Amino acid sequence: MADRAIFQDFVVSRSDRLLRTAYLLARDWDVAEDLLQESLAKAWFAWPRVEEPEAYVRKVLVTTYVSWWRRRWRGELPSDDLPESPAHDAGDGRDDGLWQAVGRLPARQRAVVVLRFYEDLPVAEVAGLLGCGEGTVKSQTAKALAKLRVDETIVKELRP
Repeated sequence: MADRAIFQDFVVSRSDRLLRTAYLLARDWDVAEDLLQESLAKAWFAWPRVEEPEAYVRKVLVTTYVSWWRRRWRGELPSDDLPESPAHDAGDGRDDGLWQAVGRLPARQRAVVVLRFYEDLPVAEVAGLLGCGEGTVKSQTAKALAKLRVDETIVKELRP
C-alpha cells in the first residue's frame, strides 16, 4: 500500500515535466499524453524495484517513443470524415520557428536535442537513455544542430 501512495505522489508531482518531454519528442499533445500514460503504466509494474524514479520513467518514456517511432502502423485508421474544427496544440502559445524546425528533425536527432538541451542531461545519461554510445549522441547532436543552422524557418527569424 505504501508503494501505491509513493507512486501516486510521484505521478502528481512529475507528470507535467514528463508530459512536456513527451510532447517535445512526439510534437503532438495527444500522442504525448498516450506516451506518458503507457510509460507510467510500465513503471507501475516495476515500481518496487525502481531506485531513481524520474530517471527510470524518463528512460521508459524515451524507449517507448523510439519503439513507437520504429513501428509502421501507428494504431490509427484513415477516415473520410474530417473533424468539425481543426485540432491545434494546446502548448504555451509559442509556435516559433525553432520548435517547428526541431519537429522536422528525424526522431532520433529530435530525441537527442530534447534530452541534451531541454532536459539538460549530460551526454553519458542521454546515451544510456537511448541505448547507444556517447559518440553516437555527439554525432547525432552535431547533425541535428547542423540541420537547425540551415533550416529556412530559423534563418528567416534571424534576418533583420
